[in-house]
Amino acid sequence: MSRVEPVRRWGKRQWARSRARAGRVLHVLHDDLWTWRADPLPPSVWLRWFPHGVVCLAALGVLLGDAAQLGDNGRVEPGFAFLIAVAQAGAMVLALWRPVAAWWLSMAGMLVGAFAVRAQMVVGGYEFTWPWTAAGLIGHLFVMLLLALRVRTRVSVEALLLTAFPTYVVQGLVGAPNYLPTGQLAVILFAVVVLLGIALRGRREARTQLAEQTSLTAEERARRTLLEERGRIARELHDVVAHHMSVISIQAQVAPLLVENPPDELKENLAGIRQNALEALTELRRVLGVLRAEHPNALEAPEGSDAAPHAPQPTLDRLDALVDNIRAAGLTVALDSSGTRRPLPPGVELSAYRIVQEALSNVLRHAPGATARVHLTHLPIGLRVEVSNTRPKRAPAPSQGAGHGLLGMRERVAMLDGTLTAHPLPGGGYQVAAFLPTDGPDLPAGPFPDSPTDPFADSSTDPFADSSTDPFADSSTEPFTKDDTP
Repeated sequence: MSRVEPVRRWGKRQWARSRARAGRVLHVLHDDLWTWRADPLPPSVWLRWFPHGVVCLAALGVLLGDAAQLGDNGRVEPGFAFLIAVAQAGAMVLALWRPVAAWWLSMAGMLVGAFAVRAQMVVGGYEFTWPWTAAGLIGHLFVMLLLALRVRTRVSVEALLLTAFPTYVVQGLVGAPNYLPTGQLAVILFAVVVLLGIALRGRREARTQLAEQTSLTAEERARRTLLEERGRIARELHDVVAHHMSVISIQAQVAPLLVENPPDELKENLAGIRQNALEALTELRRVLGVLRAEHPNALEAPEGSDAAPHAPQPTLDRLDALVDNIRAAGLTVALDSSGTRRPLPPGVELSAYRIVQEALSNVLRHAPGATARVHLTHLPIGLRVEVSNTRPKRAPAPSQGAGHGLLGMRERVAMLDGTLTAHPLPGGGYQVAAFLPTDGPDLPAGPFPDSPTDPFADSSTDPFADSSTDPFADSSTEPFTKDDTP
């Protein structure tokens, strides 16, 4: 009994492995064959020549059929009948490249063949399909269709009328002793084919124009978005410059009062400084009036605030209030900084604030359920701003935004001769990193060693370092990718 038990256990294991293999095979077959997914044929150069092949085969049939009809039934001399058939079949092939010339060749073949058959009917007195033979009628249908597909509608109508008129003259005015008329049927079929060709050509042109218009609309939308964002930046910087010009004017006016018995030269210089500052301020106010009159609501306040459109421009001191507003909207945000903070130019502080605002707005729109982190690195030569988020918990809703997004960030960074990178993170999140210099454009463009690429690499400053409370640990959702124009 002790020998039988290991054999039974081995058999059970083998049976379990066999069932597992069979399950995997069935699963693979189910994924490969039990599907309705679309797998279109890849584009091939041979498909471009398919219509040419069809026309050439039809031309071969017209050549053989027309030569037989004219020679056997029409009693035309075989060599001459073959030449007429070659002309009508060759017109079909020529219509692929020269539709108007092909139409003339086909009409000439029809007229020559009609009079050659009429001469034999006058002598022999037999019946024949006239003036259009069956093969000649089919060949001219191809020619008229290819003509209508390639030329303007007016040319197609003219060709149809000039086909009907000789048909009427030959059949109705010239006539023959005894024949089966084909003129009425031929004209009706030609009219139907021309209408079909005109409709197909109009549809093709409409699709081409729609594609061009769509491309132009996309380019115009991108250009308009760029101009709107530049106008917004200009208005914001104008407010900053106007503030400083006002300070200069006031300081120039107060400075003589701070000095006992100031010399006249000092008073004159300070008065000139104040006058220049007031003139510059007046011009700035005129420009500001034009900008705000064109887009009176362009200065949006942060989401959830009641600030007026003409409120003072924000700085990094208002970053905490911005983060609080974003948290109230349902996004978990961690805000921290490193380095020694020092006074920054107003343009740098304003651009940094707007970059953080745009990046967090993108996280709200494009990464529902994710957690964001804002990190500011104060460097001796500038400020580095990093905004990153984790993998979203669910699919984002379709965005109907104006398309500012990363475009506005890049405009602000380029204005300050800085650098900006925006890319997905390995864990499925996204990061926007910008460096805003304060000492001019001659600065390193690459990342800085004290600001690692992974914003969560430093566990000493990571508020979510504990995996038990890490909201980024869930990797069950799909990766997330942002658009440049949300």
